[in-house]
Amino acid sequence: MQRSSIIRRKNMNDKKLKIKDLVTIGVFAIICFVVMFAVGMMGVVPILFLIYPTVLGVVSGTIVMLFMAKVQKPWALFILGMISPIIMLLGGHTYVVVLHSLVVMFIAEMIRRAGGYKSLKFNMLAFMVFNTWICGSLMQMLLAREKYIELSMMMGKEYVDALIELITYPHMALVYAGALIGGLIGAYIGKILLKKHFTKAGIA
Repeated sequence: MQRSSIIRRKNMNDKKLKIKDLVTIGVFAIICFVVMFAVGMMGVVPILFLIYPTVLGVVSGTIVMLFMAKVQKPWALFILGMISPIIMLLGGHTYVVVLHSLVVMFIAEMIRRAGGYKSLKFNMLAFMVFNTWICGSLMQMLLAREKYIELSMMMGKEYVDALIELITYPHMALVYAGALIGGLIGAYIGKILLKKHFTKAGIA
């Protein structure tokens, strides 16, 4: 009885995030932010802003899939996913990005948890949802228009007028669909490139 209690406590401790896990989260968060910023440069052409989430998913899929292989613990993915939105908020973006990301990351975390953190299929599905967080950047135009227009005005009035015309609810439905598809493609690329890592981590 005492031995089983000790084992249970050990298992619970193993599931808690440790300093090395937080360091890993920090490193991957920096990588994800840099990738997000680099891919986001395509948004200088307004029409390309609509496929930004799709491209980001394809490019960042391998990175996040590797992260999930390295840190198989509750709330790790949630914390990773909230860092970039918080940085964006501090950089002048609206509350929409953070609130939107809270919902997205919670769903992604629950999907990953449902797979016991060791299911490749559930990790792939979690990343598909995870990748939709960036859609919150575009949703600012619909949910916090005045502030977002003010933020975007540095690109010029012509650029802002183009965004107003492009970012509509019907178009956003397509953007979300593209984010999911991009997430699936990115996760699948990660699956192929990281096969040895997944095997070593016991993810199947």
